[in-house]
Amino acid sequence: MIQAIRFWFGNARSTSLPQSILPAVLAVSMAFKQSGFSWLYALLGVIGVIIGHLGVNLFDDYFDYRKKETGYRQQMVREGMRARIAKCEYLTSGKATLNQLLAACIVFCAVALAIGLMIFLKRGNVILYFMLITAGLGFFYSGPPLRLSYRGLGELQTGLMFGPLLMSGVYYAACGKLDVSLYFISVPIGLLVANILYTHSIMDYGPDCKVGKMTLAVLLKSKKAMLFVLALLLFASYFLVFYGVFARFLSPYYLLTALTLPMAVSLVYLMIQFVKDPYKKFSPRFWMGPMSNWERMEKAGISWFMLRWYLARNLLSFLCLIIMIVNCIVS
Repeated sequence: MIQAIRFWFGNARSTSLPQSILPAVLAVSMAFKQSGFSWLYALLGVIGVIIGHLGVNLFDDYFDYRKKETGYRQQMVREGMRARIAKCEYLTSGKATLNQLLAACIVFCAVALAIGLMIFLKRGNVILYFMLITAGLGFFYSGPPLRLSYRGLGELQTGLMFGPLLMSGVYYAACGKLDVSLYFISVPIGLLVANILYTHSIMDYGPDCKVGKMTLAVLLKSKKAMLFVLALLLFASYFLVFYGVFARFLSPYYLLTALTLPMAVSLVYLMIQFVKDPYKKFSPRFWMGPMSNWERMEKAGISWFMLRWYLARNLLSFLCLIIMIVNCIVS
Protein backbone atom coordinates (compact mmCIF):
# COMPACT_ATOMS: atom_id res chain seq x y z
CA MET A 1 0.00 0.00 0.00
CA ILE A 2 2.75 2.46 0.99
CA GLN A 3 4.68 1.67 -2.19
CA ALA A 4 1.56 2.21 -4.30
CA ILE A 5 0.91 5.59 -2.67
CA ARG A 6 4.52 6.65 -3.26
CA PHE A 7 4.34 5.46 -6.86
CA TRP A 8 1.25 7.48 -7.71
CA PHE A 9 2.35 10.55 -5.79
CA GLY A 10 5.65 10.40 -7.64
CA ASN A 11 3.99 10.08 -11.04
CA ALA A 12 1.26 12.67 -10.46
CA ARG A 13 3.73 15.46 -11.31
CA SER A 14 4.22 16.50 -7.70
CA THR A 15 6.77 19.09 -8.89
CA SER A 16 3.74 21.14 -9.98
CA LEU A 17 2.26 21.19 -6.46
CA PRO A 18 3.64 24.65 -5.57
CA GLN A 19 1.12 26.14 -8.01
CA SER A 20 -1.70 24.85 -5.79
CA ILE A 21 -0.13 24.60 -2.32
CA LEU A 22 1.20 28.15 -2.25
CA PRO A 23 -2.05 29.84 -3.33
CA ALA A 24 -3.91 27.67 -0.81
CA VAL A 25 -1.57 28.53 2.07
CA LEU A 26 -1.62 32.16 0.94
CA ALA A 27 -5.42 32.15 1.20
CA VAL A 28 -5.11 30.76 4.74
CA SER A 29 -2.68 33.54 5.68
CA MET A 30 -5.17 36.14 4.39
CA ALA A 31 -8.11 34.52 6.21
CA PHE A 32 -6.22 34.24 9.52
CA LYS A 33 -7.15 37.75 10.67
CA GLN A 34 -10.88 37.17 10.07
CA SER A 35 -13.29 36.25 12.83
CA GLY A 36 -14.47 32.67 12.59
CA PHE A 37 -11.07 31.42 11.42
CA SER A 38 -10.54 27.68 12.01
CA TRP A 39 -7.17 25.95 11.74
CA LEU A 40 -8.91 22.60 11.28
CA TYR A 41 -10.94 23.66 8.25
CA ALA A 42 -8.06 25.68 6.86
CA LEU A 43 -5.88 22.55 7.00
CA LEU A 44 -8.61 20.41 5.47
CA GLY A 45 -8.95 22.94 2.66
CA VAL A 46 -5.23 22.84 1.88
CA ILE A 47 -5.07 19.03 1.99
CA GLY A 48 -8.14 18.76 -0.23
CA VAL A 49 -6.53 21.09 -2.77
CA ILE A 50 -3.32 19.02 -2.83
CA ILE A 51 -5.10 15.70 -3.32
CA GLY A 52 -7.44 17.17 -5.91
CA HIS A 53 -4.55 18.71 -7.84
CA LEU A 54 -2.73 15.38 -8.05
CA GLY A 55 -5.94 13.69 -9.18
CA VAL A 56 -6.41 16.26 -11.95
CA ASN A 57 -2.79 15.75 -13.07
CA LEU A 58 -3.36 12.00 -13.33
CA PHE A 59 -6.59 12.51 -15.25
CA ASP A 60 -4.66 14.75 -17.65
CA ASP A 61 -2.16 11.91 -18.23
CA TYR A 62 -5.02 9.46 -18.69
CA PHE A 63 -6.81 11.46 -21.37
CA ASP A 64 -3.61 12.59 -23.11
CA TYR A 65 -2.30 9.02 -23.26
CA ARG A 66 -5.58 7.82 -24.74
CA LYS A 67 -5.06 10.37 -27.51
CA LYS A 68 -1.59 8.85 -28.11
CA GLU A 69 0.21 12.14 -27.43
CA THR A 70 3.27 10.37 -26.05
CA GLY A 71 3.76 8.34 -29.21
CA TYR A 72 3.65 11.49 -31.30
CA ARG A 73 6.31 13.10 -29.12
CA GLN A 74 8.72 10.22 -29.58
CA GLN A 75 8.03 10.17 -33.31
CA MET A 76 8.91 13.86 -33.49
CA VAL A 77 12.22 13.24 -31.74
CA ARG A 78 13.01 10.50 -34.25
CA GLU A 79 12.22 13.00 -37.01
CA GLY A 80 14.76 15.42 -35.56
CA MET A 81 12.38 17.85 -33.86
CA ARG A 82 12.79 18.97 -30.27
CA ALA A 83 10.14 17.64 -27.89
CA ARG A 84 9.92 16.36 -24.34
CA ILE A 85 9.34 12.61 -24.19
CA ALA A 86 9.14 12.19 -20.41
CA LYS A 87 5.36 12.51 -20.07
CA CYS A 88 3.54 9.30 -19.02
CA GLU A 89 6.84 7.41 -18.76
CA TYR A 90 5.28 5.15 -16.14
CA LEU A 91 2.74 4.06 -18.77
CA THR A 92 5.06 3.78 -21.76
CA SER A 93 7.53 1.73 -19.71
CA GLY A 94 4.84 -0.69 -18.54
CA LYS A 95 5.13 0.19 -14.85
CA ALA A 96 1.39 0.84 -14.77
CA THR A 97 -1.57 0.13 -17.03
CA LEU A 98 -4.19 2.58 -18.25
CA ASN A 99 -6.81 0.91 -16.05
CA GLN A 100 -4.56 1.24 -12.99
CA LEU A 101 -4.10 4.91 -13.81
CA LEU A 102 -7.86 5.41 -14.05
CA ALA A 103 -8.31 3.71 -10.67
CA ALA A 104 -5.69 6.00 -9.13
CA CYS A 105 -7.46 9.04 -10.61
CA ILE A 106 -10.74 7.97 -9.04
CA VAL A 107 -9.15 7.33 -5.63
CA PHE A 108 -7.41 10.72 -5.52
CA CYS A 109 -10.55 12.59 -6.55
CA ALA A 110 -12.76 10.60 -4.16
CA VAL A 111 -10.49 11.51 -1.23
CA ALA A 112 -10.56 15.18 -2.26
CA LEU A 113 -14.36 15.01 -2.53
CA ALA A 114 -14.67 13.44 0.93
CA ILE A 115 -12.58 16.25 2.43
CA GLY A 116 -14.70 18.81 0.60
CA LEU A 117 -17.89 17.30 2.00
CA MET A 118 -16.49 17.57 5.54
CA ILE A 119 -15.92 21.28 4.97
CA PHE A 120 -19.39 21.62 3.40
CA LEU A 121 -21.02 20.26 6.57
CA LYS A 122 -19.39 23.12 8.50
CA ARG A 123 -19.47 26.01 6.01
CA GLY A 124 -22.60 25.32 3.94
CA ASN A 125 -23.55 25.67 0.28
CA VAL A 126 -20.97 28.26 -0.80
CA ILE A 127 -18.12 25.78 -0.40
CA LEU A 128 -20.12 23.24 -2.42
CA TYR A 129 -20.35 25.66 -5.35
CA PHE A 130 -16.58 26.22 -5.31
CA MET A 131 -16.02 22.45 -5.19
CA LEU A 132 -18.32 21.64 -8.09
CA ILE A 133 -17.03 24.40 -10.38
CA THR A 134 -13.37 23.63 -9.63
CA ALA A 135 -13.85 19.86 -10.00
CA GLY A 136 -15.67 20.34 -13.30
CA LEU A 137 -12.96 22.60 -14.70
CA GLY A 138 -10.28 20.18 -13.54
CA PHE A 139 -11.90 17.16 -15.20
CA PHE A 140 -12.76 18.93 -18.44
CA TYR A 141 -9.24 20.35 -18.76
CA SER A 142 -8.45 17.35 -20.96
CA GLY A 143 -11.52 15.17 -20.44
CA PRO A 144 -14.41 14.80 -22.92
CA PRO A 145 -16.58 16.34 -24.14
CA LEU A 146 -15.14 19.83 -23.51
CA ARG A 147 -11.37 19.09 -23.58
CA LEU A 148 -10.60 22.72 -22.73
CA SER A 149 -6.84 22.26 -23.12
CA TYR A 150 -7.43 21.18 -26.73
CA ARG A 151 -9.44 24.33 -27.52
CA GLY A 152 -7.00 27.05 -26.50
CA LEU A 153 -8.67 27.53 -23.10
CA GLY A 154 -6.46 25.35 -20.90
CA GLU A 155 -4.19 28.14 -19.65
CA LEU A 156 -7.05 30.49 -18.74
CA GLN A 157 -9.03 27.65 -17.18
CA THR A 158 -6.06 26.68 -15.01
CA GLY A 159 -5.48 30.28 -13.96
CA LEU A 160 -9.13 30.62 -12.95
CA MET A 161 -9.07 27.31 -11.10
CA PHE A 162 -5.81 27.78 -9.17
CA GLY A 163 -6.26 31.52 -8.63
CA PRO A 164 -9.67 33.02 -7.74
CA LEU A 165 -11.56 29.72 -7.34
CA LEU A 166 -8.94 27.88 -5.28
CA MET A 167 -8.09 30.84 -3.06
CA SER A 168 -11.75 31.79 -2.55
CA GLY A 169 -12.60 28.20 -1.66
CA VAL A 170 -9.78 27.79 0.85
CA TYR A 171 -10.37 31.28 2.28
CA TYR A 172 -14.05 30.47 2.79
CA ALA A 173 -13.23 27.06 4.26
CA ALA A 174 -10.89 28.74 6.74
CA CYS A 175 -13.13 31.57 7.97
CA GLY A 176 -16.60 31.20 6.42
CA LYS A 177 -16.63 34.52 4.56
CA LEU A 178 -15.08 36.35 1.59
CA ASP A 179 -13.36 39.74 1.29
CA VAL A 180 -12.80 42.01 -1.72
CA SER A 181 -9.07 42.35 -0.94
CA LEU A 182 -8.72 38.64 -1.72
CA TYR A 183 -9.34 39.25 -5.42
CA PHE A 184 -6.52 41.79 -5.77
CA ILE A 185 -4.26 38.87 -4.85
CA SER A 186 -6.06 35.80 -6.18
CA VAL A 187 -6.45 37.15 -9.72
CA PRO A 188 -2.70 37.98 -10.03
CA ILE A 189 -1.88 34.56 -8.60
CA GLY A 190 -4.18 33.00 -11.18
CA LEU A 191 -2.42 34.90 -13.96
CA LEU A 192 0.97 33.64 -12.76
CA VAL A 193 -0.32 30.07 -12.57
CA ALA A 194 -1.69 30.46 -16.11
CA ASN A 195 1.72 31.78 -17.09
CA ILE A 196 3.40 28.55 -15.94
CA LEU A 197 1.17 26.57 -18.26
CA TYR A 198 1.47 29.14 -21.03
CA THR A 199 5.28 29.10 -20.84
CA HIS A 200 4.98 25.32 -21.10
CA SER A 201 2.69 25.58 -24.15
CA ILE A 202 5.04 27.94 -26.02
CA MET A 203 7.87 25.43 -25.60
CA ASP A 204 5.55 22.55 -26.55
CA TYR A 205 4.22 24.38 -29.60
CA GLY A 206 5.58 21.80 -32.08
CA PRO A 207 4.35 18.64 -30.33
CA ASP A 208 0.98 20.22 -29.57
CA CYS A 209 0.49 21.16 -33.22
CA LYS A 210 1.37 17.57 -34.13
CA VAL A 211 -1.33 16.04 -31.92
CA GLY A 212 -3.92 18.73 -32.64
CA LYS A 213 -3.84 20.12 -29.09
CA MET A 214 -5.13 23.68 -29.39
CA THR A 215 -3.23 25.46 -26.62
CA LEU A 216 -3.23 29.24 -26.37
CA ALA A 217 0.19 29.32 -28.08
CA VAL A 218 -1.10 27.19 -30.97
CA LEU A 219 -4.17 29.39 -31.21
CA LEU A 220 -2.06 32.55 -31.45
CA LYS A 221 0.40 31.05 -34.01
CA SER A 222 2.41 34.28 -34.30
CA LYS A 223 5.62 34.29 -32.24
CA LYS A 224 5.23 38.00 -31.54
CA ALA A 225 1.68 37.44 -30.29
CA MET A 226 2.86 34.58 -28.07
CA LEU A 227 5.49 36.78 -26.44
CA PHE A 228 3.09 39.70 -26.05
CA VAL A 229 0.58 37.52 -24.19
CA LEU A 230 3.40 36.15 -22.01
CA ALA A 231 4.40 39.68 -21.00
CA LEU A 232 0.74 40.61 -20.48
CA LEU A 233 0.12 37.70 -18.09
CA LEU A 234 3.24 38.53 -16.09
CA PHE A 235 3.02 42.29 -15.80
CA ALA A 236 -0.78 42.48 -15.43
CA SER A 237 -0.26 40.52 -12.20
CA TYR A 238 1.91 43.26 -10.75
CA PHE A 239 -0.42 45.99 -12.02
CA LEU A 240 -3.39 44.50 -10.15
CA VAL A 241 -1.45 44.20 -6.89
CA PHE A 242 -0.13 47.76 -7.20
CA TYR A 243 -3.62 49.04 -8.04
CA GLY A 244 -4.98 47.26 -4.96
CA VAL A 245 -2.42 49.12 -2.86
CA PHE A 246 -3.09 52.56 -4.37
CA ALA A 247 -6.87 51.99 -4.11
CA ARG A 248 -6.29 51.13 -0.42
CA PHE A 249 -7.66 47.62 -0.62
CA LEU A 250 -4.20 46.28 0.25
CA SER A 251 -1.47 47.35 2.64
CA PRO A 252 1.48 49.33 1.17
CA TYR A 253 3.65 46.40 2.25
CA TYR A 254 2.28 44.49 -0.74
CA LEU A 255 4.49 46.67 -2.93
CA LEU A 256 7.30 44.36 -1.79
CA THR A 257 6.07 41.98 -4.49
CA ALA A 258 8.08 44.19 -6.86
CA LEU A 259 11.16 42.33 -5.58
CA THR A 260 10.22 39.50 -7.93
CA LEU A 261 10.05 41.72 -11.03
CA PRO A 262 13.62 40.79 -12.13
CA MET A 263 12.50 37.15 -12.33
CA ALA A 264 9.56 38.15 -14.54
CA VAL A 265 11.82 40.18 -16.82
CA SER A 266 14.30 37.28 -17.01
CA LEU A 267 11.54 34.85 -17.96
CA VAL A 268 10.41 37.13 -20.79
CA TYR A 269 14.03 37.37 -21.97
CA LEU A 270 14.55 33.60 -21.87
CA MET A 271 11.34 32.99 -23.79
CA ILE A 272 12.34 35.54 -26.43
CA GLN A 273 15.64 33.68 -26.81
CA PHE A 274 13.77 30.35 -27.01
CA VAL A 275 11.57 31.62 -29.83
CA LYS A 276 14.64 32.89 -31.68
CA ASP A 277 16.86 29.86 -31.06
CA PRO A 278 15.46 26.90 -29.05
CA TYR A 279 18.92 25.28 -28.90
CA LYS A 280 20.72 28.20 -27.26
CA LYS A 281 21.89 27.11 -23.80
CA PHE A 282 21.46 29.02 -20.55
CA SER A 283 22.52 28.09 -17.05
CA PRO A 284 20.42 28.62 -13.92
CA ARG A 285 21.35 31.47 -11.57
CA PHE A 286 20.94 31.36 -7.80
CA TRP A 287 18.35 34.17 -7.81
CA MET A 288 16.13 32.12 -10.13
CA GLY A 289 15.30 29.87 -7.19
CA PRO A 290 15.67 26.12 -6.62
CA MET A 291 15.94 23.85 -9.66
CA SER A 292 16.13 20.33 -8.30
CA ASN A 293 17.85 17.42 -10.06
CA TRP A 294 19.47 19.79 -12.54
CA GLU A 295 22.20 17.34 -13.59
CA ARG A 296 19.56 14.70 -14.29
CA MET A 297 17.60 17.20 -16.37
CA GLU A 298 20.69 17.95 -18.44
CA LYS A 299 21.41 14.27 -19.00
CA ALA A 300 17.80 13.71 -20.04
CA GLY A 301 18.12 16.56 -22.55
CA ILE A 302 15.27 18.62 -21.09
CA SER A 303 17.23 21.35 -19.29
CA TRP A 304 16.17 23.83 -21.99
CA PHE A 305 12.55 23.21 -20.96
CA MET A 306 13.01 22.89 -17.21
CA LEU A 307 15.05 26.10 -16.83
CA ARG A 308 12.13 28.18 -18.04
CA TRP A 309 9.48 26.05 -16.34
CA TYR A 310 11.29 26.21 -12.99
CA LEU A 311 11.71 29.98 -13.33
CA ALA A 312 7.98 30.45 -14.00
CA ARG A 313 7.15 28.22 -11.03
CA ASN A 314 9.66 29.92 -8.73
CA LEU A 315 8.34 33.35 -9.66
CA LEU A 316 4.91 32.29 -8.41
CA SER A 317 6.47 30.71 -5.32
CA PHE A 318 8.53 33.74 -4.31
CA LEU A 319 5.66 36.16 -4.86
CA CYS A 320 3.38 34.01 -2.69
CA LEU A 321 6.03 33.79 0.04
CA ILE A 322 6.48 37.56 0.06
CA ILE A 323 2.72 38.08 0.43
CA MET A 324 2.58 35.51 3.24
CA ILE A 325 5.30 37.41 5.10
CA VAL A 326 3.40 40.66 4.51
CA ASN A 327 0.24 39.07 5.92
CA CYS A 328 2.17 38.15 9.07
CA ILE A 329 3.32 41.78 9.39
CA VAL A 330 -0.09 43.41 8.88
CA SER A 331 -2.24 40.86 10.74
